[in-house]
Amino acid sequence: MADPTGRPDHAFPEAQREGLYRAIFERRDVRAQFRPDPIPPEVLARLLEAAHHAPSVGFMQPWDFLLIDDRAVRERVHAIFERENAKAAEAHSGERGALYRRLKLEGILESPLNLCITCDRSRGGEHVLGRQSIVEMDLFSTCLAVQNLWLAARAEGIGVGWVSILDQFDLAGVLGLPENVYPLAYLCLGYVDEFLDRPELARAGWRQRLPLAERVHGNGWGEAADAPALFEALSAREGER
Repeated sequence: MADPTGRPDHAFPEAQREGLYRAIFERRDVRAQFRPDPIPPEVLARLLEAAHHAPSVGFMQPWDFLLIDDRAVRERVHAIFERENAKAAEAHSGERGALYRRLKLEGILESPLNLCITCDRSRGGEHVLGRQSIVEMDLFSTCLAVQNLWLAARAEGIGVGWVSILDQFDLAGVLGLPENVYPLAYLCLGYVDEFLDRPELARAGWRQRLPLAERVHGNGWGEAADAPALFEALSAREGER
């Protein structure tokens, strides 16, 4: 249906838009609700294809995908987590420390599949279009592949948990990565018993979502944006959630 203003209408149909936003708002970092059911090959193929269609600087596509279902490999990764998590716990004392130690922060052994998404920092050669000024753009690009996979997984009813409490050097050793390949995201994947209605850390009282209107600036950091209609719309949407 043509836009009444005469502009081309490239928007998705309403049902498809709602599906996209639902995946965004219902995506969760899953740690404890995994089921043992394997992910069918055709579903996993769709997730990987979604990740592979992420945007990347200079179209360098720096990612690779390591599928990890070997128990012995996962136990070695889990040992790294246990060591690093013990170190992290030392940074918190009192009630905060007690809460930290109660948090479930990974599903390495419980999930049916682990997936490491890596970034080959040499891909595309020495001079990658668009990367001269910001050399980390390859890492940022790989993060977009992670996000694509995460949203596609939510649409498929599959939970994803990102395990960030790992020593990346030791992880690279366990996975046998070349020197130029960085293990950017270690993910736990699988069907789940439920998707929580709120992020797990918010439910546990660790942190709450910040008000979006307070994060919007205008023309410079800390400057008020002259956009009353926008802030009214943001306030209305916040009230709906």
